[in-house]
Amino acid sequence: MKRFPDCEEYKDDNKIVLKENNSKLTFRNPKRDKILLITVDGCAISDDENKRCDYALVCSNGVEIYVELKGSKIKHAFEQIESTIKLLSDNPQTIKKWCFVVSTRVPKLTTNIQNIKSKFKNKYNATLIVYKTPYTDDLSKYTIQEKI
Repeated sequence: MKRFPDCEEYKDDNKIVLKENNSKLTFRNPKRDKILLITVDGCAISDDENKRCDYALVCSNGVEIYVELKGSKIKHAFEQIESTIKLLSDNPQTIKKWCFVVSTRVPKLTTNIQNIKSKFKNKYNATLIVYKTPYTDDLSKYTIQEKI
C-alpha cells in the first residue's frame, strides 16, 4: 500500500469504528492486532479528479481492507473502491483485499451486483461485501495468516 504519513494512524483498539454519511462500520479487534488506518477521502486522495473510498486499512499480515460508507448510491461506491485500489494498492492483482460497502439502503443481490463481485474477485483478488448500516465484523477473520 502506498504511504501517506499525514493521513495514517495505527490502531490496536478492541473496536475500530468508522462513521460517515449516516453509515457506520465497526470492526471488532479482539486480538488487538496493529491495524494501519488510512483516511483516503479528503486526505490520501483529495483531488476532485479521482473517485475514492472513505478508508483503507492494512492488517499486520498485509491484507488490505477498503471501506466506503454510503447513503444509497451503491453503484458509485463500487466505482470509488475500484478507483482507490488502482491508486493505492502496490499490487492490485495479488494482494488479498476485502472491500466493504456499508449503506443506509442495500439493493437485493441482483445479477449486476453478482457480476461486480466476480469482477472484483478476478481482477483485484478482492472480496466485495455489501451490508446495511450499522454493521459489525470481526477483524480476526482478515488478520489470520493465510497459507500461500
